[in-house]
Amino acid sequence: MTYIIAQPCEGTCNTSCVDVCPVDCIHGPFDRTGAGKEVKTLEKLDGLQLYINPEECIDCGACEHVCPPGAIFHEDEVPVEWKHYIKKNADFFKEEEE
Repeated sequence: MTYIIAQPCEGTCNTSCVDVCPVDCIHGPFDRTGAGKEVKTLEKLDGLQLYINPEECIDCGACEHVCPPGAIFHEDEVPVEWKHYIKKNADFFKEEEE
């Protein structure tokens, strides 16, 4: 299992979660290997979000508790209206492999 970043992150891209992740598995919104630092230089974040790599996440939950917009959920606890973010997070990293 993994943690998922959902809709409340869009347009925010708060990097508090990045700072506490012990395995550096939170990336985006553009760089699939970076730590989301590029969002700090952007003026417009509309539609952009961070992502958790499901292959790297160790399921520790550290990120969930520090996310100001409350956008991070355990995969089993993602609200129904945001279930599609499970695939969206995984797909962000699959594009890198292609």
